[in-house]
Amino acid sequence: MHHDKDWVPQWAKKAVWYQIFPERFRNGNPKSNPTLQDIEGAWPHDQKSPWQIHPWTSDWYELQPYEKENGQSIFWNLVRRRYGGDLQGIIDKLDYLQDLGINALYLNPVFESPSHHKYDGTIYHHIDRTLGPDPEGDKKLIEKENPADPSTWVWTAADELALELIKEVHQRDMRIIFDGVFNHISINNPFFKDVVKNQQDSAYKDWFSINHFADPKKGRKFSYNGWWGVKELPEWRQDENGIVDGPKQYIFEITKRWMAPNGDIKNGIDGWRLDVAFCVKHPFWKDWRKHVKAINPEAYLTAEVIEPIDVLKPYLQGDEFDAVMNYNVGFACADYFINQKKQIKTSKFDKLLRDLREAFDPGVTYVQQNLTNSHDSNRLASHIVNPDGTDYRNWGRYHKKSKTEYNPQYDPRKPNLHEYEINKLTALFMMTYVGAPMIYYGEEAGMWGANDPCCRKPMVWNDLQYNPETCLPDGTKKNVSDVVSVNEDLQKTYRQLIHIRHKYDALSLGDFETILADDKNKIYAFRRKYLTETIIVVLNNNNEEKSVTLTVEGSSILDILNQGEKYIITKNRLDIRLKPLWGSVLLLQ
Repeated sequence: MHHDKDWVPQWAKKAVWYQIFPERFRNGNPKSNPTLQDIEGAWPHDQKSPWQIHPWTSDWYELQPYEKENGQSIFWNLVRRRYGGDLQGIIDKLDYLQDLGINALYLNPVFESPSHHKYDGTIYHHIDRTLGPDPEGDKKLIEKENPADPSTWVWTAADELALELIKEVHQRDMRIIFDGVFNHISINNPFFKDVVKNQQDSAYKDWFSINHFADPKKGRKFSYNGWWGVKELPEWRQDENGIVDGPKQYIFEITKRWMAPNGDIKNGIDGWRLDVAFCVKHPFWKDWRKHVKAINPEAYLTAEVIEPIDVLKPYLQGDEFDAVMNYNVGFACADYFINQKKQIKTSKFDKLLRDLREAFDPGVTYVQQNLTNSHDSNRLASHIVNPDGTDYRNWGRYHKKSKTEYNPQYDPRKPNLHEYEINKLTALFMMTYVGAPMIYYGEEAGMWGANDPCCRKPMVWNDLQYNPETCLPDGTKKNVSDVVSVNEDLQKTYRQLIHIRHKYDALSLGDFETILADDKNKIYAFRRKYLTETIIVVLNNNNEEKSVTLTVEGSSILDILNQGEKYIITKNRLDIRLKPLWGSVLLLQ
């Protein structure tokens, strides 16, 4: 199953990804915090009510005094909040990530944008001013450019800090990819603003998906298509070949800018994650891949396509993407580890995984971004608190059902010890399975939260004192408040698992073979083998301790997960005891 001749970037097979939502990771430079003016153009479009940077350590569902004055709901206010996370904060915490064992970073959008999530990019050729050290100075620099003429583009202070971040990442032998949101743009975009102003006389009128221009005589208003009908996100126009020439050329220019700043790929990003890739037609991606691989053949391309195998296939043939965000593995994990009443059998779990492994060229499976949660889902820890609801695969419906805004039954409390044990078992599987595991920021620290926006709380850090969570989404108080702090035990487990993955190549490069799928006892065992190294992983998805007998060739075996316990193999028979909701990682001696 493992081939070195495959077309995916080889480094990506050994990646352990960490996804960072920049606005919520760390405030490294409070001087550059966004102002009310910086968020103009983002929903909920309130430039009049009192506003300030939200206190990082405050109770999530509690309205602060400045918010109470606008008379709006908590959910309206959650989206209006800014906490001031920035690029300096990421640089400051690279040592933390390196110590954890992370060697690949995926950053949610960092380009100029008014929102907290930045999926409404104003332009793609500059990093958001408020993520850098000098927002005011950057603004003046940008005003001198012609956005349509790359020869006039300058490097702002925020751009330079991004290059500094890339350099710091590379010096630690880590990689970094940016989020490419190439389907739509912000209403603040200069090309779009030109169309709004000049209508059919605009030089950019063909760049956007316009229904009709304003016609005061006929009483017609200007009308255009926004992504999913959202007017804040005007879509680039597409024809049968995908995004049309004007915006396409612009996207190709910025691709080169960030991958090879000033012509040097050593100083550029190592690839891209492509937002809503399914919304852009295939021919565009085929052209764009050629462009990317011509700049840097080792660049990694992963796409957001949350679909069953048959829909994914055309994207993963070697002429578009190397991988997708592998939500399908997350769905299988939810079915098996998280669901209680609706839990699937071990054999079904095994089959779901096999179907995914066999669906694509072998290399693809090794570089898929395997994840259980992200900025678009409820957090893993909260999913465990709320099992058995709508099927996680039913993405649209689940997305809504896992939000406290729409589902009053959703429990936003802190997970208990037992629930964190399920979290650990899931992590143990993810760190020993085929594909590149991805951790969503704070997952390792035990952060909890319902779906967007509640999965985007500010990161918990040891050097900060957090207010306990006492408020519920409806504004009432909890009976018992939840202490907010780093879950040291969980963090230690993640660190241990990641370091084991790095130490043994069999776990990232090895082939995969199921050796036991015991439905009755909920035991799952598989073998990972690479060159002369053989590792057997045994998982106990049961609330009770279990004894397991496996047929194994060899004389002795070492449990590298649990204090290096040694087992003797007698006549190819191995007997081990497994703790509840835990497992063993066995190295054949």
